[in-house]
Amino acid sequence: MRRFPGFALVLSSLLVATLAGCGGDTARTFGFTRDAPDEFQVTTRAPLSMPPALGGSLPVPRPGADRPQEVSTRAAAEAALVPGSVLGGPASAPRSSGESALLSQAGRPVGDDIRRRVDEESLRLDQPERSLVDRLMFWRGPDQPGVTLDPRRESQRLREIRRSAAT
Repeated sequence: MRRFPGFALVLSSLLVATLAGCGGDTARTFGFTRDAPDEFQVTTRAPLSMPPALGGSLPVPRPGADRPQEVSTRAAAEAALVPGSVLGGPASAPRSSGESALLSQAGRPVGDDIRRRVDEESLRLDQPERSLVDRLMFWRGPDQPGVTLDPRRESQRLREIRRSAAT
């Protein structure tokens, strides 16, 4: 097969035209140029220090005591969940209409075995029921873990396999 005499010239001009159509950043796109970081945008941060006026106004630490911000947060959370627990409200505060409506829509109270029931439901979702084809093709269940071998019988079985392979 004979080639066209200007084939290389046409091919190279087509390649140059294609690369020119890529845009002005073709060299950067292909990694032929290196971009150094802008030295004016590199900054350093001042070291942390404590203002001198704050040193005398801090409370004296008490080892083992709760932090003040944690006490107020914990008290507010307990007061929201358990009426009368920390803030001194009545132990059996009447329910508001919103709480009553929410509890009536929630259904009956949850039993003590809720964790076991949730685990069983999660396991059922993780292992969906197998289709008929799966049950027919993979009719054997998985082997039970922890099956121990009798060393004498296993040794005898391996010897018999070696003898039959040698003959």
